[in-house]
Amino acid sequence: MYKRFFFLLLLLSPIFILAQKKTATSAAYTPTQPTLPKPLKQAKNVILLIGDGMGLTQISGALYSNGNKLNLERFPVAGLQKSYAANDLITDSAASATSFACGVKTNNGAIGMDRDSMPVPSILEEAEAKGLATGMVVTSTITHATPAAFIAHVKSRKSEEEIAEAFLKTEIDFFVGGGEKFFNQRTIDQRNLSDELTKKGYLVADFSKGNLTDLNPDPKQNFAYFSAAENPLPVSSGRTYLAPASKMAADFLKVHSDKGFFLMIEGSQIDWGGHGNNSDYIVSETIDFDKAIGLILDFAKADGETLVVVTADHETGGYALNPGSEFGKMTAGFTTAGHSAQLIPVFAYGPGSELFYGTYENTDIYWRMRKALGFENK
Repeated sequence: MYKRFFFLLLLLSPIFILAQKKTATSAAYTPTQPTLPKPLKQAKNVILLIGDGMGLTQISGALYSNGNKLNLERFPVAGLQKSYAANDLITDSAASATSFACGVKTNNGAIGMDRDSMPVPSILEEAEAKGLATGMVVTSTITHATPAAFIAHVKSRKSEEEIAEAFLKTEIDFFVGGGEKFFNQRTIDQRNLSDELTKKGYLVADFSKGNLTDLNPDPKQNFAYFSAAENPLPVSSGRTYLAPASKMAADFLKVHSDKGFFLMIEGSQIDWGGHGNNSDYIVSETIDFDKAIGLILDFAKADGETLVVVTADHETGGYALNPGSEFGKMTAGFTTAGHSAQLIPVFAYGPGSELFYGTYENTDIYWRMRKALGFENK
């Protein structure tokens, strides 16, 4: 009898442990809206820069490979955010970006929705509704998980053609990124979303017609530029647009609306270097991202009304700088080809930057940006 009882206990114990883990996990994944002080000065504009997959070691590798200097060192405020998703300690970009964009924890893979698959408005959509100008610049497809979370509401990040349709529903004023095929070579319908954007009044251009830096878009007209049919090239293969496009976007949006603007910029391919366990790819993409950060900081310093926030959605690769590393030459190691659960750094500059000290949930970044802009609490 005792042997049977012991055998039954062995069979049931994994189920019991799993149930306990699920209950404890669910209880932990309910961050509340933070109580925040009024900022010392209200921001008119917010620029959020996301280094996809960029943990502290990615920053360190870039720093030591770039003459021991990065623009990230110019930030007076630093903090840490907890990146976990609603259903997993290790987040993906969709869940994490939804936390930044919408202020809610969600399940991995979900875009602009809460854990119950209910759509939640993003800060970009809220800014647009309040008359602010809005924009995005990325080095992935513009329909990739991170940018998608700011403009779309779909159950799966893989639905890139469906995500592309969201650009016709929210009048984002400026965007640059790859993924043109999801707009004009569609498989789920016969629509040409590029033509539809043109009919809506956008100036639509792409890589086949010339370099972005050769264009001078009129700030009175909405602007879209596709940098690739699918994914843009890595910077090491000749991609050069991130820094100039970021500066172009800030200048454009400042003129586009006198009420202010919200701009999201993503260094998307730091993550891809991590997935490939490729240290050189990580370092080159992080340095390229840092160049964009430098131009944005220069803009914000001259403007005086712009909050700049830099963070990452998660760390990728379990990246380490091992013994044998030297200035300019990293001896790197990796623990995974996926994401890790590391705490993620947050940097802030400008009006409202004091709100970003400390350690907090990734959802707090949304609430702190809203507070800095003077948006009323929900």
